[in-house]
Amino acid sequence: MEWLWVLFGVVIFLSFTIEAVTGFGSLVISLAIGVLFLPLEQIMPISAALNICMTSVIAFKNRQSLDNKLLLNVILPGMLLGTIVGFISKDGIDDALLKQLFGVLIIWFSTRELWRMTHQHQDKPRPIWLTRLLTVCAGITHGLFASGGPLLVYAVAGTNIDKARFRATMAFVWFSLNGFLTVVFFIEGQLQPLLIQVLWYLPLVVMAIYFGNLLHNKVNENTFRKTVYSLLFITGFILLISRYLS
Repeated sequence: MEWLWVLFGVVIFLSFTIEAVTGFGSLVISLAIGVLFLPLEQIMPISAALNICMTSVIAFKNRQSLDNKLLLNVILPGMLLGTIVGFISKDGIDDALLKQLFGVLIIWFSTRELWRMTHQHQDKPRPIWLTRLLTVCAGITHGLFASGGPLLVYAVAGTNIDKARFRATMAFVWFSLNGFLTVVFFIEGQLQPLLIQVLWYLPLVVMAIYFGNLLHNKVNENTFRKTVYSLLFITGFILLISRYLS
C-alpha cells in the first residue's frame, strides 16, 4: 500500500505542475488518475487540503482583480449550495457508480475543450438564470468529487468576464470551497488519518509551482493543453469502464 502513496505523490507533482503551467487542473487531474488505484474518499481530503496552498497564493496576489459582483451574487451562493448537496449525496451513491459518473464528467470536459481548441470556439453569453443553474450543478460535482472546475468554467465562460478577473475569481472560489471541504473533512474525522500524507506532499506542491512557472514560458501552451486534455479523456474512459475491469 505504501508504494501506492508514493505513486500518488508523483501524480500530485504532475497535476500541480500542470496547473502552474496552464492555470487549471490540479484537483481534477490528481483525482482522475489517483482514483484508479486509491479510494476516492482518501484522496479527496488530501487533494483539497493541498489545493488551498496554491489557490491562496494566487487569490492573494490577484485580489485586486476579483469580480466581486459575480463572485458574491452568483458563484459563491450557487457553488456553496451545490457543494453541500453533493457532499451529502455522496454517501448514498455506490463507489463504482461514483467513479463512472466522475468518468463521464471528465470525458465531457476533455472532449469539449479539445473541440473548442480545434475549432477556436468562443462561448456565447447566457441568461443569468442558466449561469446560476450551471453554477449549482458545478457545486454538486465539487461536493461529489472535489472537482467542480469543469462545469464552473463552462458556466462562467458565458459571462462578460476578462482573463485577469476570471483567474483571480476562480482562485478565490477554489480557495474558499476547498477550505470549506477541508474543514468538513476534519470535522468528520476523514482528514486526521491522512495528515501525514498532506505534510509529505506539501514540498512536492512547492516544487511543482516552481517547476511549472519555469516551464510556463518554455513550452507551447496550446500543445501542452491538448496533451493534458487527451490524457484526461483516456483517464475518464478508464473510469467509465472501471466497473467492468474489476
